[in-house]
Amino acid sequence: MEKYRCVLCGYEYDPAIGDQAAGIAPGTAFADLPKGWVCPVCSAEKDVFEVV
Repeated sequence: MEKYRCVLCGYEYDPAIGDQAAGIAPGTAFADLPKGWVCPVCSAEKDVFEVV
């Protein structure tokens, strides 16, 4: 699975790790993140992320 980086703050979403603070389990692909999920650092929406 590909990693995605927030172009605003540089946070990288790694599917192997997930986002435990938001209840996103390891192994969750970026495309499978819930619609309301935002960057945990700067609150940017998913459309400002790019493939690393």
